[in-house]
Amino acid sequence: MNERLKRLYVDFMKAFGNLESAINEAKTDLEIDGTIKRFELCYELSWKLIRESLANQGIICNSPRNCFKQAVANDLISNEDVWLKMIEDRNELVHLYEFANSREIFEHIRDEYIESFRWLLEKVEETLR
Repeated sequence: MNERLKRLYVDFMKAFGNLESAINEAKTDLEIDGTIKRFELCYELSWKLIRESLANQGIICNSPRNCFKQAVANDLISNEDVWLKMIEDRNELVHLYEFANSREIFEHIRDEYIESFRWLLEKVEETLR
């Protein structure tokens, strides 16, 4: 079994747990900002986990967008549109950070992205068994 894939899975699982916990507890601006930072980490680990999982199947992808397209085709993720929106939100957070937009992105994280991350975690776990 691919050790790098296992390590990325464990790292993503921990980051996902931290994000899930933060979403459930975030009330203040500081807590919401912390949740957003946890999302950024989870996002980075998720696409690297997807890339490694696909590489383990002989499929090479080198960008988040390409990896997400391949992941849909290989049943690692269920909704490509959500993941493509995730790219846009992550880029906005990193490059444009505006307070009002960050609160809207927090809602995306809470209402959409967390379930997409959970789906990925479960699918990768299945391949590791």
